[in-house]
Parts: sequence; C-alpha cells; structure tokens
Amino acid sequence: MAGSTLASPSADPAVAVAASVSVSPGRETWRRFRRHRLAMASTVILALLILGVVVGPWLWPVPINDIDFSAQLQGPSWSHPLGTDDLGQDILARMMYGGRISLAVGLAAMVVATIVGVVIGASAGMSRKIADPALMWVTDLFLSLPQLPLLLLIIYLFREQLKAVFGVEGGVFILIVVVIGGLRWMPVARLVRAQFLSLREKEFVEAAKAQGATKFRQMTRHILPNAVGPVIVASTIEVSSAIIAESTLSFLGLGFPPDIPTWGRLLFDAKDHLDTAPHWALFPGAAIFLTVLSINFIGDGLRDALDPRRVI
Repeated sequence: MAGSTLASPSADPAVAVAASVSVSPGRETWRRFRRHRLAMASTVILALLILGVVVGPWLWPVPINDIDFSAQLQGPSWSHPLGTDDLGQDILARMMYGGRISLAVGLAAMVVATIVGVVIGASAGMSRKIADPALMWVTDLFLSLPQLPLLLLIIYLFREQLKAVFGVEGGVFILIVVVIGGLRWMPVARLVRAQFLSLREKEFVEAAKAQGATKFRQMTRHILPNAVGPVIVASTIEVSSAIIAESTLSFLGLGFPPDIPTWGRLLFDAKDHLDTAPHWALFPGAAIFLTVLSINFIGDGLRDALDPRRVI
C-alpha cells in the first residue's frame, strides 16, 4: 500500500533524533578504552594498589618501626601477612607506607617532565627561526648524557643542602623528583615538537591565524589540545620510568634514608637475606613490577583510544 512504509530510514523521527545526538569526545574515548581488556585490567590493578597504600594504613595500623626480635625474618602468617624483616618489622605496614612515597615520586616526576617537555617542544615546534635548532640541540645534549651516573652525582652533591632546608624526607623527595623529572623531559619534548610541526600547517590553524590569533593563542587554544593525546600516552610511560629510577636510587642507597621504607629501599635492605627470607624481596619487587606493568598497559590503551585512525 502506498504510504505504508517510510521512504528512507532518515524519515523516521526516532532515527533522526538518534542520529542528531552527538557523542562527546570524552565518552568516545572511554568507550574505546573499555574495549582494551589489558588496559582495563591494569586500571583495576593500579586502582587497588593506590587504594591499598592510601587506605591500608588505617585498616592495618601497625607501626612501621615497631621492632620485635622474636619475630624476625618470619614468613607470611596471620599476624604478619607479608612476613617480617631482620628486625621483626611488619613488611605489609612498611610496604603500604613506602608505596605512597614511590607512587608520589612517580607522579610528581611525571608532572615535572611533562611540563618541561611540553614547553620546550611547543616552543621549538612553533619557531621558524633559530629557537627550534637551538632547543633541539639542548634536547640532544641531554639525551646524550649518561643518566644514572648524572643522577648519582647530583644527589651526592645536593642531598645534604636540601635536607637542611626542607628536612630529611622533604629534601630527598624534592631532589629526587626534580632530578628524575629534569632528566626525563626529552622524549616528551621531541614528541610535542613533531606534533606541532604537523599541526601548525593544518587548515584550522591557518583559519585562526587569518582571524588575527596570536602565536600564543594558536599554540594554547588550537594546536596543543589536538596534540594532547600522544602527550598523555608519553606521560604514563614517564610515571613507570620515574618509579623504576627512584627504586634504583633507593636500592643503591642514595635515595630515601633507611627509616623511610620505599619499595626500592625494601629491596636494598632485603638483598643480604635472599636465601633465608626471600619473601622480604619478593613482595616489594612484585609491587614495583605490577605498578610499572599496569601503567604501561594503561598507556597502550590510551594510545589506542586516543588514535582516531585505529578502529576499536
């Protein structure tokens, strides 16, 4: 019968309304991220680790420096779920306390590296004169430096001065964050520069320039928001690199002092008891491994979710 069927699906009001509803970029990114199973599993694991180090001390209120020689080097038990160290101190309590510092160092160093890298990379990418080669020369210079010996040298030279100004824990924290972040900004800078060199020639930037937008406005309002995806992915990698760097420094005895049990410091203290108390090194090592692996998988998920050319 004529008129019994619609001429096209677009003539259906419900279909037209559904087609007119646009999905926000944030929702679309979350939808694509949820389909990355490893990234979602890693998000859950990382959330549990963060929840454990933040809330755990209230649920397990055992002093981290409570010495009990009658319980030294005991394995996992009901009274000590992760065992004890050579002084009878509870490893679970010390891991939860030290996890706050290790994660805080990773996040703070990532912020420092990202800010420095974005500023230098954006300045180089927007420059059409001498600033670009000069900034890239500085970046290549920092990339050529041996990072671990330089870390050790800077910490050895300035650790005592910062301790006197900010206290033992605050001074070491600031020094480690600044040194790690200050030596990890180069990959972010090169990535941001490459993004800016590509995006500054796009039509929407030319349109903004034709409307009288200054170079700073082009940078902050038009180019940087479109380059933020790769920067977020690179920043997640910097978190894991900073955690490993802090653990390495603590393991070498140049990080936090012995009474501040970061995960790396726990590994350093356990190295002489691997035969008699392997649990002492196993649990902090597993925490570092799970944290770094989770952050790397989250970075992979964000890379896929933020890439519009990838079909998920």
